[in-house]
Amino acid sequence: MGEYRYVRQTENIMNYMSFAGSRLIVFEDFEGHRDPTIRWLSNHPGDALIFLSNDIMGKPILVPWDVNMAKQYASDFFTIIPYTDFERNPYKALKAVVEIMNVPPGSRIEIPPETSYPSFLRYVDTLPDYDIICREDGTHAEIKAMRAIKAAEEIERYRTAARITNEVIDELEKQIRAGAFKTEVDVAQFIEREGRMRGCEGTGFETLVAGPKRSFGIHAFPSYTGEPFGTQGLSIIDFGLKYDGYTTDVTITVAKGPLNRTQERMLSLVEKAYNLAVSLAKEGTPTRDIALAVDTHFEKAKKKMPHALGHGIGVEAHEEPAIRSRSDNEWVLQQGMVFTLEPGLYDPAHGGCRLENDFMLTENGLEQLTNSRIIRIPE
Repeated sequence: MGEYRYVRQTENIMNYMSFAGSRLIVFEDFEGHRDPTIRWLSNHPGDALIFLSNDIMGKPILVPWDVNMAKQYASDFFTIIPYTDFERNPYKALKAVVEIMNVPPGSRIEIPPETSYPSFLRYVDTLPDYDIICREDGTHAEIKAMRAIKAAEEIERYRTAARITNEVIDELEKQIRAGAFKTEVDVAQFIEREGRMRGCEGTGFETLVAGPKRSFGIHAFPSYTGEPFGTQGLSIIDFGLKYDGYTTDVTITVAKGPLNRTQERMLSLVEKAYNLAVSLAKEGTPTRDIALAVDTHFEKAKKKMPHALGHGIGVEAHEEPAIRSRSDNEWVLQQGMVFTLEPGLYDPAHGGCRLENDFMLTENGLEQLTNSRIIRIPE
């Protein structure tokens, strides 16, 4: 399972904790509060707590709801203690772990920034002799930045996920051209089945399938229906396949003729925007500059893209780096980043189109991982 990766990630966090003055950090992934950092740190699928101390002599502790699952999947680097040992109570778990890890009174303990204020107060009452910290700009935020640079083992999982995604894209195009899909539901179920049959855990997020009547939405609502798919006009498929914890994210536009002038112009503008973004995506380039260039491209045509140009992907469908034109975006492309580029245009009368693929920056430059495209079908 690439144990060195988990050790290295943990050591990086411990170093940051020492810099931030924190002795212990808590990660929580349960219903109502999902944190894929649990998977990223330990390879455990989820429903667990992780306690990590900056004491180099102590192993991190994984507290899973399903201990059998943890023993099957989790890294051997972690000490596993069943959640039932603490009556499935996070406050009792933290109090016990503080004793197990010999955390001195007065130490700073970071809990998840999403913790509600009443829960924060319960943590404080549970450990009155400790400095309980709950903040958005702490170690949890720093870890999200760490996750933006993928390790070699993560990249290998990505290549497999991308290969499977490309196989499914090819099969989708064959079926679309053959007229095999009558409804949006048909498409969504095909993607789910084909991904799982090829070894994926499932889709990385809810598949979005929108026929010509519903493709005007950035993210169709509902995500797919019994409406016709692939009929005359513009249809959109947005999906990702999760393999070994890591998800892809691609969008295909199906353009079934005859198209009107507005639809043809939208397709042309999106394709040119996509090619522009790809040409600019180089190591050391601020991602805001790329997004601004695409925004300018659309503005010259009196069009506006209503969403970001792209985003990082990993154990979540949306991760760092941000690729958007907002003034607060300070991300710069670096080797090891895996991200999407996905320009799109949408019109209530004429439908929408988006082209999205996954890319990675390597020592040799930009590498395209997925092969999504605009599928044109003549009248």
